[in-house]
Amino acid sequence: MRSLNLMNPKRLRLVAPLLGLVCAAPLALATGSGAPPAHQLSFSASASLEVTHDVLTVSLQAMRDGSDATVVQNALKQVLDTALQEARKAADPAAMAVRTQGFNLSLRYGRDGKPSGWTGTAGLVLEGKDIARVAATAGKLTGMTIVGTGYSLSRELRERHESALTAQAIQRFRARADEMARQFGYSGVQLREVSVQTSDGDGGGPPAGVMMRASAVQADAAPLPTEAGKGLLSATVQGSVTLTR
Repeated sequence: MRSLNLMNPKRLRLVAPLLGLVCAAPLALATGSGAPPAHQLSFSASASLEVTHDVLTVSLQAMRDGSDATVVQNALKQVLDTALQEARKAADPAAMAVRTQGFNLSLRYGRDGKPSGWTGTAGLVLEGKDIARVAATAGKLTGMTIVGTGYSLSRELRERHESALTAQAIQRFRARADEMARQFGYSGVQLREVSVQTSDGDGGGPPAGVMMRASAVQADAAPLPTEAGKGLLSATVQGSVTLTR
């Protein structure tokens, strides 16, 4: 058996680096543990404001059926074209927009499962901030049926209030952070991460901007009765802080 001669300079140069690697390994594991910092708090703060919906949307539809697809299609085109011409008279970029919505033609089947004719539908949508104009125009479109109405918040209304609501939410977040630090016996906080979100709702009904299904009502010369609901704008700040001495 050969013995290791540690006095040999060449062997000393090989052993020293090995000892350095063995000693450094536990230190690297300890520093790379990724343990979260101590005295960290996560919470949120929000601000909200109830506002009246300012955009009315009315959805109208024409339906025709018959044995000949071309006849059904032409009948739909005629009623839709007449309604469009009437609606465009009241259209205005700042008050009311007009757009078509869906033109569909499909086979109709009898009780025996065999084709018995054709059914077609064509849609028209009126939308705008001039509530009276939208309601009055919807009542004039003869030949079409009102199948849905809905109120929503305009982009201008949201943007008008979002900045102030965000500032309020941030101020409440900072005040709450300072108060919690004081209650835990610390002098202050250091912000770690934060996110800000804004949203709008309608105060308890169907979501804003979603059409509310209603019983089909034939449009006539009378304005459509409507009443705007409320929407809730909100801003929420969510984040985490580290307590400091």
